[in-house]
Parts: sequence; structure tokens; C-alpha cells
Amino acid sequence: MSRKILLGVTGSIAAYKAAELVRLFVKNGDSVQVVMTAAATKFVAPLTFQTLSRNPVYVETFAPVADWKPEHISLAEAADVALVAPATANTLAKLRFGLADNLLTETLLATRARLFVAPAMNAGMWEAAATRENLSALAARGVTVIAPGVGELACGTAGAGRMAEPSEIFGIISKSV
Repeated sequence: MSRKILLGVTGSIAAYKAAELVRLFVKNGDSVQVVMTAAATKFVAPLTFQTLSRNPVYVETFAPVADWKPEHISLAEAADVALVAPATANTLAKLRFGLADNLLTETLLATRARLFVAPAMNAGMWEAAATRENLSALAARGVTVIAPGVGELACGTAGAGRMAEPSEIFGIISKSV
């Protein structure tokens, strides 16, 4: 079954793992539209995702559009599944409170697609009360949180916060949708 996947990539070192996610979805016959935050482009170039997805990559809210409909609405309506991987603490907080200050958060606020988030952050950020409250609120709204793994983190420490492996995320979505 071919799905239309909206993949949001946020500013985390784990953004490189999102490229493997695109590859897995495309190999499965899914169509993948990637929306990146500006911070994500500092870790992985949009061209990487464009090449792997065989689709344009969206970053800017006010970029020229090919259609009369704003991109965030077109992307939101086209998606069967929305996934944010990696999902930073910042983006999770924005999603919780409905803040729409970039193309990704605008699109996610407008979509009716089932939403999954795969958090990635430092262990201290993952364990912070604010993050825990944000995740609880999102889960209560039906957002599926794909818990991060435990291990060595990019900051040089170890603990919870590593984004789940792409194959695990792919498997969870494939079983759910």
C-alpha cells in the first residue's frame, strides 16, 4: 500500500538518520515529501533529501509557490502520515502549544494526517519536566511518540535521547498505518 508521507526534519545531529528513513519509505513504494526547518539544513543539505525522495524539499514559508494554494496547506492536505524525525525539544514544545512560526509547524498544525514524532535530544533535555509535559500533552491528543534509545549522545554523554533507529521508526509506522 503506497502512503503519502510528510517527513519533518528538525535541527538535530540526528537529521542524518532521516535520510535513511526516506530511503526505507521510497523502497517501500511510499511517496515522501520532506519539510525541513532552517536549523535542519545546517546538518543535512536539502539536496540529499530531494535526491532520495525524488521530490522537492520545502524549507521556506514564503518561497514562490507553483500553485495558488499555499505550500503548508497543500502539504498538510496531501499527507496520509506525518512524521517528525528527528523531533527536537523546541519543535515538540511548538507542537504542544500550536505555535506555527516555520513551514514545518504551520504544515503540522494544518494537517489531519496521523502524526508521529521521534524525539532526539540531550538526556537532560529529554528528562526535563517541560519536555515530559509537552510529550504527555501531545500523546493525549493522539500523537504517537516513538521513544528515543539509550546510548552515547552527540554531546559526549550517555543516556536517553538518541533518536530511534530508522528501521524501528519505519516498522512502527508500517504496523500502524
